[in-house]
Amino acid sequence: MKADAACLFILWKDGSKSNGRGQKAITASTTPVTENRQFGSKMTDSKYFTTTKKGEIFELKAELNSDKKEKKKEAVKKVIASMTVGKDVSALFPDVVNCMQTDNLELKKLVYLYLMNYAKSQPDMAIMAVNTFVKDCEDPNPLIRALAVRTMGCIRVDKITEYLCEPLRKCLKDEDPYVRKTAAVCVAKLHDINAQLVEDQGFLDTLKDLISDSNPMVVANAVAALSEIAESHPNSNLLDLNPQTINKLLTALNECTEWGQIFILDCLANYTPRDDRESQSICERVTPRLSHANSAVVLSAVKVLMKFMEMLPKDLDYYGTLLKKLAPPLVTLLSAEPELQYVALRNINLIVQRRPEILKHEMKVFFVKYNDPIYVKLEKLDIMIRLASQANIAQVLAELKEYATEVDVDFVRKAVRAIGRCAIKVEQSAERCVSTLLDLIQTKVNYVVQEAIVVIKDIFRKYPNKYESVIATLCENLDSLDEPEARAAMIWIVGEYAERIDNADELLESFLEGFHDESTQVQLQLLTAIVKLFLKKPTETQELVQQVLSLATQDSDNPDLRDRGYIYWRLLSTDPVAAKEVVLAEKPLISEETDLIEPTLLEELICHIGTLASVYHKPPSAFVEGSRGVQHKRLPGSTGSGESVESPDTGSAAGVSEAPPAVIPSQGDLLGDLLNLDLTPTTTGPPPPPASSGMQLGAMDLLGGGLDSLMGDESEPLGGDLGGGPAIGTGFGAPPATMPASFNVPVSGGLDDLFDLGGGVGMAMGAFNPPKTVWLPAMKAKGLEISGTFVRRAGVIQMEMTLTNKAMSVMTDFAIQFNRNSFGLAPAGPLQVLSPLSPNQSIEAVLPLSTVGPVMKMEPLNNLQVAVKNNIDVFYFSCQYPISMLFAEDGKMDRQVFLATWKDIPNDNESQFQIKDCHLNSDAASNKLQGSNIFTIAKRTVEGQDMLYQSMKLTNGIWVLAELRVQAGNPNYTISLKCRAPEVSQCVFQNYETVLKN
Repeated sequence: MKADAACLFILWKDGSKSNGRGQKAITASTTPVTENRQFGSKMTDSKYFTTTKKGEIFELKAELNSDKKEKKKEAVKKVIASMTVGKDVSALFPDVVNCMQTDNLELKKLVYLYLMNYAKSQPDMAIMAVNTFVKDCEDPNPLIRALAVRTMGCIRVDKITEYLCEPLRKCLKDEDPYVRKTAAVCVAKLHDINAQLVEDQGFLDTLKDLISDSNPMVVANAVAALSEIAESHPNSNLLDLNPQTINKLLTALNECTEWGQIFILDCLANYTPRDDRESQSICERVTPRLSHANSAVVLSAVKVLMKFMEMLPKDLDYYGTLLKKLAPPLVTLLSAEPELQYVALRNINLIVQRRPEILKHEMKVFFVKYNDPIYVKLEKLDIMIRLASQANIAQVLAELKEYATEVDVDFVRKAVRAIGRCAIKVEQSAERCVSTLLDLIQTKVNYVVQEAIVVIKDIFRKYPNKYESVIATLCENLDSLDEPEARAAMIWIVGEYAERIDNADELLESFLEGFHDESTQVQLQLLTAIVKLFLKKPTETQELVQQVLSLATQDSDNPDLRDRGYIYWRLLSTDPVAAKEVVLAEKPLISEETDLIEPTLLEELICHIGTLASVYHKPPSAFVEGSRGVQHKRLPGSTGSGESVESPDTGSAAGVSEAPPAVIPSQGDLLGDLLNLDLTPTTTGPPPPPASSGMQLGAMDLLGGGLDSLMGDESEPLGGDLGGGPAIGTGFGAPPATMPASFNVPVSGGLDDLFDLGGGVGMAMGAFNPPKTVWLPAMKAKGLEISGTFVRRAGVIQMEMTLTNKAMSVMTDFAIQFNRNSFGLAPAGPLQVLSPLSPNQSIEAVLPLSTVGPVMKMEPLNNLQVAVKNNIDVFYFSCQYPISMLFAEDGKMDRQVFLATWKDIPNDNESQFQIKDCHLNSDAASNKLQGSNIFTIAKRTVEGQDMLYQSMKLTNGIWVLAELRVQAGNPNYTISLKCRAPEVSQCVFQNYETVLKN
């Protein structure tokens, strides 16, 4: 230890090796410092750390003022040693500063090290050293010039920074590249201390000029400094990248050090190529970095290639070649030590979610080794499932079965769960997976049994009526279940298949005995399971269901449990048919992808490969404090989220796209909340009087997500299922008088509540309302024709419809419901058709809409799927609403806020469009657009071209900023749109086009 202590002196290294971001993941073992100039042998230097004499300060003071150079150097070493071990030697400041006037480079370094440490606490004394700094910046020795400017940059004292400007300016243009590269980093340090000073002195322009420097290390440090400054000031647009600059960076890339390569590659990743040819050219020049020995360089190169691949056509030969080239370097990263493996695996996890084809033939690389740490094992397991396919599933299952017999509990749990995920992902393997899971259950190992039951529940949901023969085996293990998720899964199985289990009521009753001791997850599942059991076997289980409803509503403090209990109670007591339709509705199939990262976040994380963001799987803004790292990045040319669209009825009316299976709910979400309850949020203002217990629920859709409630005929009795038991209404009685607030909430509200527009902000004159179009043709709806349009009046969105009866029979009992949609549009009340609709008669209906319904991204974004019910049937259609219906009246942004927001939104989020054949001048266009709540913030004229800066605000809080360019005599307008959710831009452009041309 004593011998090694002298190594502390070698802390003085080139400041260019740290970028100060705190984001770069440590993905490479850094090479040893080549400059190993020690101050003496380790054996002699270690003595400075062993002295424990008292009165040392006085002796050191005398030695520092000695005339002998060697004695003076020894004294400074002792001072630095004392400072290193934490002793306060600030009292020696004037004496140490006096030692600066020396030609000895070693002594000068030591004094500078002392100065950096104590200058902040002794700013007035530090001024004494300024003259020496200035003098050293003109020293013939480039090492001393660089040392002086680096030290001045590290001394964070305002009084010294103003003296630093002239020496720094000279060093930025120094003939020696070592000095220039040091000065480049010093600009970033100075900018951190006093940004205004750096801008006033023109250092940023000089720094930009250094990107064209002949020395690659100078280029790399200039890029690093500019990137650092740009991150702390995201609106500054310092790195104005263009093809010429990119060419210079790519030229320097081949010759600079590994750290320089990382800075340049990170900078390249922020560039958006003009077209696929430029993208391919850059990829070809970056590809050689994939074979670099430093894994940080490899990951930075992968990041650049992953981003630019987005712009390459998939049918291009080079695209396939690039995919093949990406696999070997990623595989090589897995031969490093475990810590680097983990970082590589976390990055690979992101890559295979975006492009699984890169590693589809490399499954064996991810097989677990016996000596892998647990964190590497779990990550490999996750990637194995992502890469599993019909081609390799036999191989994967054999591995997983081995893993399930390991001793590490966490790993075994994940392996068992992975077997279930394989069954769901690859249908051909399902039977084999179920057989494997049953074998594991027979081992009677408690935690294995519980995980197996959880995944078998998911298999039942994926393959209904196929593997239910295993239920008897599962029931044998009921008593051994002690984990909430396993108990909830078993309860779901018993409730779902109650008609096949003779003693289902006894099994559920055994869980009910300790109801209040169970977790919320189990309580909710038990409540739903017993209601299912009652609807299937009403005569035998009436007492049981009343007991669970009483426990859930009167004896529970949990609002979720209480609300669900009241909903069931009211459904069963007022509308048993609706209850059966809802609770026993056919479940949607589930898909294999259980934990995919949300597409927009995945795109951002791909842009941060090789940083901590890619290890945490969180954007930098989630863990970096302050303004640094909060800029959101997106892949070029991406179309945004590919989220699935849920159809009301995949087999019915045309116009509704077929829906893919829903995704398995993640752990801990109460087993997906099987009824998808989505109660209307409470509104401000006084509640209406309580609803009577006998009211029909058709108009108020308490189940807010499903269209199924519209499909039952309320007058129809339950039929044979309920046998000869008493009527459900009389068996239950009305719900208790103390109903929860959520039952007394009107479905109306919407925009008035969101924007407090109850006073009525009228729509501006000249607002464009699209004409009615036929949404539902009579031939597809048994004679009912619906045409309609959307309007916005006084801040309220309305759906105006004409209902025409072209059939021979009278139509009554109309009701309407929307599927989940991009902006949460939902009826704010029932569809009011007051009189029966006779044959050949038409009725106008106006339906107010709110924007507080369930949200799911649609394709296109403004698509709306609608179900309309009448006494004949339920009919489905889809229509598209103009996005201007969602533009709020308070969408006019302050000028300063507009300017700051425009700069803050990344350039990648900007979209440009052409509006052709429009013959309005700028003022007429502005007035027309204002009628649709598109507000002009400012107007300026440049070279005969009017530029309108406009803002609009969507009801979900998203702001869209626009720059509309109108040139006199030119019928073609140019519009640039900026938005934090760029997928909205296409709809906004279409709205501009529609409003301006009508």
